Amino acid sequence: MALDRDGVMLPRLRPTDVARRGVAFGLLGVVPLMVATLSISGHSDREEFLSVVGAVAGLFVVVGAGFWWASAGDIRRVRDWRTLTSQAASVTVVGPAFLRSGLFLSVLGAAALGLYQLVDTAPYGSWLRG
Repeated sequence: MALDRDGVMLPRLRPTDVARRGVAFGLLGVVPLMVATLSISGHSDREEFLSVVGAVAGLFVVVGAGFWWASAGDIRRVRDWRTLTSQAASVTVVGPAFLRSGLFLSVLGAAALGLYQLVDTAPYGSWLRG
């Protein structure tokens, strides 16, 4: 990969690349989410866990998009951390990291919402009810 004059890897990150990778990782994370959900005993505890996963996903997407917008096109990879020259420049690395994490969690949040509906409508005495 080529480097610019500041030592930052080129080409810079694009939102579509970050989104694609975040969603792919999120799809891989659905199975551990299901295992974690089913390992929680108690109906209300399961519902609470699933709703928190969904809320955290939304928070990460909003914060990541805000940092991406604030960095004004100077988007860097996490491995470009050493090229930062000021504390305020950390937004250029943190924005994509939060956005990718948020999209990863959004996929998990959608799966959590579906599982929440399954757990909520499960009949009493069902193994899903807990």
